[in-house]
Amino acid sequence: MSDCSSCTVRGRAICASLDSAELAELGHMGRRQRVKAGHTLLWEGDDAPLIANVLRGVLKLVVAATDGREQIVGIVFASDFIGRPFGKESPYRVTAMTDSELCIYNRSSFDAFAEAHPHLQHKLLRRTLDELDRARYWMMLLGRKSATEKVASFLLQMAERLPVEAGEPARSRTAFELPFGRQQIADILGLTIETTSRQLTRMRANGLLDLPSRREVVIRDRRAMAILAG
Repeated sequence: MSDCSSCTVRGRAICASLDSAELAELGHMGRRQRVKAGHTLLWEGDDAPLIANVLRGVLKLVVAATDGREQIVGIVFASDFIGRPFGKESPYRVTAMTDSELCIYNRSSFDAFAEAHPHLQHKLLRRTLDELDRARYWMMLLGRKSATEKVASFLLQMAERLPVEAGEPARSRTAFELPFGRQQIADILGLTIETTSRQLTRMRANGLLDLPSRREVVIRDRRAMAILAG
């Protein structure tokens, strides 16, 4: 059983549309689970018996190419939704990039609950459309942009999507800490770690950002960064 009253992402997750009685009912169906970085929750092509809200951490969505190489096709953050309601197979592997915490539901039980609550289905549809928009952006990021544009776009996206403090608007945030290192950034963007590091160093030299530590980023000129992102 999951206690929805103490959920840190309750106002942003798909269950935000539910009233207290509905939340209590859904909470009885769920359970919280902590997963270590590197743990795989779902495998590509396998039956997906569970779905989950991300409470904390970052996970990657990975597909295997025909030549055996792996491609990261998406990243999910706190308040994002994992799994395929009303579906069976997972179209990608879901692996934790950082230590994470999830609120997990049995898929068939969640499907039955969603069918009885149309406003939750509406929320799921909106979330699906948002994910489709992000997938289209991701395709452009990986396929058409230069290394400089990729890194700039990635940093702006992190500034908006990483969890924020209460009352802090994500779009105005300029300082944040990345939950993963440069090798993982390179893997996400389809670049080498050397290219990724060179781009970050160049942006710092040009006054666009500061890098107080290996994972801390301070964007000094957001407008210039947006122009650089293309």
